[in-house]
Amino acid sequence: QVQLVESGGGSVQAGGSLRLSCAASGGTFGRYNMAWFRQAPGKTREFVAGEGTGGSTSYADSVKDRFSISRDIAKNPVYLQMISLKPEDSAVYYCAARDSGPSRLGRNYRYWGQGTQVTVSS
Repeated sequence: QVQLVESGGGSVQAGGSLRLSCAASGGTFGRYNMAWFRQAPGKTREFVAGEGTGGSTSYADSVKDRFSISRDIAKNPVYLQMISLKPEDSAVYYCAARDSGPSRLGRNYRYWGQGTQVTVSS
């Protein structure tokens, strides 16, 4: 059973930076396509960034050029580096994994972490 644990959330002022981490256990992590999603209060969950097993990355337009997803050499954990944070980036951020091809749809991901809160104040 794959388990994902996020960390690194917190409160920052607008313009600040945070780095989220997602540690996985219970599976062959390198074969999973990974993604970050977020959900703000009263809003639907949305795709933020994803990285395929081959290293290809994709980003939501709202975070492109500000967020960066990466893995370490052993492909565990997965990071989400966030810079130039805006109040609208405030949300619970979730790490997700799937063992098929990359996807921007949350319903296609089988494994999820518990989430980490990011709050950006103006």
